[in-house]
Amino acid sequence: MSQITNNILMVKPTGFTYNSETAENNHFQNPITNQNQKQISENALREFDNMVYKLDSKGVNITVVDPIGNHLNPDAVFPNNWFSIHKDGTRVLYPMFANSRRMERNLEIFTTLEEKTNFKIKSTLDLTIYEKENLFLEGTGSMILDRENKIAYAALSERTSKKILFDFGDKMNYIIIHFNALHTVNNKMSPIYHTNVMMSLGDCFSVICTKTIVEELERSKLLNSLEKTNKEIIEISISQMNNFAGNMLQVAGANNSPIIVMSQSAYASLEKSQLKSLEKYGEIVFSDLSTIENYGGGSARCMMAELFL
Repeated sequence: MSQITNNILMVKPTGFTYNSETAENNHFQNPITNQNQKQISENALREFDNMVYKLDSKGVNITVVDPIGNHLNPDAVFPNNWFSIHKDGTRVLYPMFANSRRMERNLEIFTTLEEKTNFKIKSTLDLTIYEKENLFLEGTGSMILDRENKIAYAALSERTSKKILFDFGDKMNYIIIHFNALHTVNNKMSPIYHTNVMMSLGDCFSVICTKTIVEELERSKLLNSLEKTNKEIIEISISQMNNFAGNMLQVAGANNSPIIVMSQSAYASLEKSQLKSLEKYGEIVFSDLSTIENYGGGSARCMMAELFL
């Protein structure tokens, strides 16, 4: 299945903490109140290691890296925002909203990947130049990629520029379907910072919170595209989205058997009928990520950078 892969890269949360710079528009983050930094670091590392253990036990091929300087990067545990790897050997580097996150772009990671996997990067599409224009596109956080049908779904926000979306589409031969997805923050409607909070895509399904898409024409265009590409639509509520039920990822385990990875909070929020629908498309694997979710504002999908080798 070209939509999912058995190869995943994950970055140890060595420097994980609440980042006030990213919290400007990531309203899923919460400031530190009742824990000290040592507790947060220990809990984040434990959550990370447990998730790696669970995926490894299911036969997912995981490359874990902890590059030099990683202890200075509070959001490094979310590597899918700054790069993506594609089957034709292309590496795409993305422009990041927060200055503090740009330090995560350590290209030595790819040297490690090439040595471990015998994979060679053939070309690089570097979109980071857009940072000079104060425009951003944060990888597969900003875009949900239908790799089989070459469609990129994207909710526009301060971190997801329409201009860069179409540049990506032109250069990577993707159709762009963009829309506005909003949620209530301090009694007013604000853009959802990343598309992958309210939507995920598997080989034959899509989990989506359509209630966040206020424009009927945009919602219809998105749903029509999913139906035309034979994706079963599994609707989630805003409450379930807030528990990161939209932030899941389908990967391949042992013998290419599909697995659907999510957090414990996401799993607990889903109804039996929703879980039954998902189980048609793979075994559900969930793990406690409460510290990473609470202070980082991201969940299971954000922690996995897919490697199409």
